[in-house]
Amino acid sequence: MDNAYEYNDENKEKESMEMIFKNVDVPKWSKQITFRSIMTSVVLSVVFTFIVMKLNLTTGVIPSLNVAAGLLGFAILKFYTKMISKLGLLKQPFTRQENTVIQTCVVASSGIAFSSGTASYLLAMSDVIASRTDSGNSPINIKRLNLGWIIGFLFVVSFIGLFSIMPLRKMMILKYKLTYPSGTATAYLINSFHTPKGEKLAKKQVSSLFKSFGFSFLFGFFQWFFTAGGSCGFVNFPTFGIQAFAKKFYFDFSSTYVGVGMICPYMVNISLLVGAIVSWGIMWPWVASKEGNWYAKDLDSKSLHGLQGYKVFLAIAMILGDGLFQFVFMIIVTVQGLILEKRKGNTSSSIENYEDPNDSSDEKVSKYDDKKRNEYFLKDQIPNSYAIGGYIVLAILSIIVVPIIFNQRIKWYHIFVAYLIAPVMAFCNAYGCGLTDWSLASNYGKISILVFSAWVGLDNGGIIAGLAACGVMMNIVSTASDLMQDFKTGYLTLASPRSMFCSQLLGTGLGCVLSPLVFWFFNKAYGVGNPEGSYPAPYAVLYRGIAHLGVEGVSSLPKNCLKLAVACFAFAIVLNLITTLLRLFETKYRIHRFIPNAMCMAIPFYLGGYFAIDMCVGSLILYLWQRKNKKQADQFAPAVASGLICGDSLWGIPAAVLSLANVNPPICMMFLSAKDYSKVQPFLKGS
Repeated sequence: MDNAYEYNDENKEKESMEMIFKNVDVPKWSKQITFRSIMTSVVLSVVFTFIVMKLNLTTGVIPSLNVAAGLLGFAILKFYTKMISKLGLLKQPFTRQENTVIQTCVVASSGIAFSSGTASYLLAMSDVIASRTDSGNSPINIKRLNLGWIIGFLFVVSFIGLFSIMPLRKMMILKYKLTYPSGTATAYLINSFHTPKGEKLAKKQVSSLFKSFGFSFLFGFFQWFFTAGGSCGFVNFPTFGIQAFAKKFYFDFSSTYVGVGMICPYMVNISLLVGAIVSWGIMWPWVASKEGNWYAKDLDSKSLHGLQGYKVFLAIAMILGDGLFQFVFMIIVTVQGLILEKRKGNTSSSIENYEDPNDSSDEKVSKYDDKKRNEYFLKDQIPNSYAIGGYIVLAILSIIVVPIIFNQRIKWYHIFVAYLIAPVMAFCNAYGCGLTDWSLASNYGKISILVFSAWVGLDNGGIIAGLAACGVMMNIVSTASDLMQDFKTGYLTLASPRSMFCSQLLGTGLGCVLSPLVFWFFNKAYGVGNPEGSYPAPYAVLYRGIAHLGVEGVSSLPKNCLKLAVACFAFAIVLNLITTLLRLFETKYRIHRFIPNAMCMAIPFYLGGYFAIDMCVGSLILYLWQRKNKKQADQFAPAVASGLICGDSLWGIPAAVLSLANVNPPICMMFLSAKDYSKVQPFLKGS
């Protein structure tokens, strides 16, 4: 996202952003939400939900799609308004506020695809994921998935996070002036799209996006012809040889993850690769050599008491270690920030002071921008009584409905306790996200699994209760930080808080319906949750493993697994501590950039390294492009990457339709070792 600042910062030095728009009228909040913006938001929400769902069900690595949402929203409405303008029917010009409303709605909707848990905690409740383990599979710890209760559950838990943080919007945006890097970068992009120079650049970026989209979509179509069987096609190409392929090291020609690799920071991709090498290259072969000593021979491959247990629980240990460190660190940062703000507040604690341009800066540019933005941010306020009342009403509804949905495995008082502490957690996450751009929603969810599953117990449905509590907490914390991030974007583009909140409500409502429907589509077409299939849903297994750990404790782990898990847990904390200390005591060499990320290292423990190789290819493409022409790469790489992700992900729709219609690919391209080929050759000749 740092690249997004380049053009805008350069211009801000010469002239205030709000000076550029001085002669452009800002429409009323009700005019910022138009029929055309709603229709565009709905179309893009469908597209982005498919993209996020595919990423969630494959590896769980999801890059920021804010740039693509803002750019595509701009492209669609710019094209539409130009067309009707030529016909003389244009009544209202396309504004940056309308662009912001679209981007907010789309990101809110696709964000539900992540926080809905259809690829993690909800899917973990199903018999499909339970069957991949050999314990905790009693009927009381399994819940059959269906669209009705999933949509109902999402509606009662997803909106409450929006009301939990609403009363603090002035404090966090105006008083504390939190950065919210992604929200700020998105605002700068949207502002630049609507300037003359920015509009020209945006047109070129849109062109690049659609070119890479076309290539990715057609390449996915081409690959489909060679996938007539389960192990056929380019996705099973043994790039580095058959032995490396058996250890999950190969390039699977996924345009999606090449694009993701171009967006994600270099160290994220390298961390994934390092994690794959450490686990599949070193650890699992070593653990496998202990078969018959550490664990029984001839165990089912899905047994958590065998090699599978080491893969799942060591990954969980790394994730929990990273999550615990980030949680504690964020609490420290939040408390420290509040103390500093309180000290500053002795001289200027009133929010109204921020309306006075003399308080902002000595520079005229900054004064004018701050005055204009404060004026519009304070103009259309939402009464705090609405927010508090909305939270109480939704909490009561959730306390009644959620236990009914889960057949009383989780009780009303469990939900009541969750909602008592949720606003504090939501504030911590939103504040920390404003400072660091890290949303720790999934970490709060994992902690909730451990606490509530242990509280309820295995015999009372503790696995289901823990996973349900995860959903309650994760949705509140996630939507709260997303809302505050969008308020920051709206503040910088002069979009009304009311239009932003309404856009969030619309996006959340769309997500509550679209996410389950899209998940159901993938599930019917591909059979989600099959470890050997196209959509293995790795996080579902990991989340169920955390719940299993909560109800049964460490006694359920195979021999020496606890020692290795503790080592991985400690390693994650130490790695984070080293990175944090290096950041605090920064040197000109910025060594912290070269320390792998523990959370990223853990993901391949269960999946393997194939997608990490794809992402590293994306990083290599970006690196070479930047070496050749850095400015061009900075401007166009996000658009090209977004096109690659969109094209390959959306090919999944016609491919799924063909599968449902029993239209099969005509060719199976399969790779065999010379030894295996010599065995099958007689049969091939005979046929």
